[in-house]
Amino acid sequence: MASLKNTVRGVCLVTGASSGIGAAIAEKLVTDGWKVVVAARRTERLTALGTQLGPRCYPIELDVTDPNSVSTLIDRLPEDWRAIGALINNAGHDIGGRNTFDSRPVEDWLSTIETNVAGMIRVTHAVIPIMLERRDGHVVNIGSNASTGAYAGGTAYVASKFAVSGFSKALRLDYLGRIRVTQILPGLVRTEFAEVRNAGDKEKAAAFYASYAECLRSEDVANCVAFALGQPPHVTIAELLVLPSR
Repeated sequence: MASLKNTVRGVCLVTGASSGIGAAIAEKLVTDGWKVVVAARRTERLTALGTQLGPRCYPIELDVTDPNSVSTLIDRLPEDWRAIGALINNAGHDIGGRNTFDSRPVEDWLSTIETNVAGMIRVTHAVIPIMLERRDGHVVNIGSNASTGAYAGGTAYVASKFAVSGFSKALRLDYLGRIRVTQILPGLVRTEFAEVRNAGDKEKAAAFYASYAECLRSEDVANCVAFALGQPPHVTIAELLVLPSR
């Protein structure tokens, strides 16, 4: 019997794959036998990731906030990378977050919604027809435990993750028996996320993570995605809440 890592399981598209959770998901899925399209805006990081992961990884530039970038995505892929069987909607940010609603320009908050919600919807809408034609597919949306309860300073981010949760639940009902839909709800994950939120302030980001007893790692979320994708066809992991142990 061929080993799992030498058995191609299909094509998976991961958005926001240039670092952090997205890169960890790509690495895990390539190891598990998937052909993985890694998509993000930072092409130099994608190129490095593609070199690291080898021929089962295909980097492609994608800005989920740009309708043209999303609408041309499939056509920009080589023919043998277009039959996408799994989509991991991971792209997202919280630029300007952890501040009161009035203290930041409204454009900051709308940018969060545009990426985390509208971007996810755009990419999903582009890929769903491929899955319907194949009569098989799996959409995994990376949500957040922020969708289970609000916190001060999180107006736009919390709103975006409540939207991701509602979208995921309704999408799953739309395609029962045809396409599986999973939502992963991580707690705090130590990545570049806090640094980006704070305009590149590494010290502030480090202090934020240090204020918590424990954080998840990117690979923890990647393992949850692999677990959901690895279930038999009659099983759907609708939601998976994963939190630090303390």
